Amino acid sequence: MSIAKEARITRRGLLGAFAATAVSAAPFYANAASFLRGAGDVRMLKMYSGRTGERMNTIYWIEGEYIPEALTEINFFMRDWRRDEAFNMDTRNLDIMAAAHRLLDISEPYLLLSGYRSPATNAMLRSRSGGVARNSRHMRGEAADLRINGRSVSQVARAAIACNSGGVGRYSRSNFVHMDCGPVRSWGR
Repeated sequence: MSIAKEARITRRGLLGAFAATAVSAAPFYANAASFLRGAGDVRMLKMYSGRTGERMNTIYWIEGEYIPEALTEINFFMRDWRRDEAFNMDTRNLDIMAAAHRLLDISEPYLLLSGYRSPATNAMLRSRSGGVARNSRHMRGEAADLRINGRSVSQVARAAIACNSGGVGRYSRSNFVHMDCGPVRSWGR
């Protein structure tokens, strides 16, 4: 699959699958995969990068199996664009991102602000801002900073928090949500 290739999934099929999942996947499940289980046996991500101008719409999991070629595409898309370095993104975080997007019931893609960050990029950003963690999960491929123009920071954060699967940070002044696959926690306004 290539960047900018569109997947063919009907809205009615996704809504039907989500309705079945919503009944059986209450928020007490410990990870985002629970929200995706029974959801038509596919998981997908739709993103746009304002930094590179690239678009991605790919199915990365079908019937219990991750698709290596799709993961390679996602890893490249979520690369450290400043250094053009790709990294293997943690599939747990991809699942959180996909589950939160599904809960938002929107076709608009995520705007990816930051995926993988090399240690050099993280150090540079840290020197410019007090809000960048020294041991950021971005450096391990476990985090993403995202925005959806059609939804508020609060709405996106609530969807991610509902997955009960990792860290969710609200950055309302900068208009993005941080999602990671670390311990369950939330912060920000």
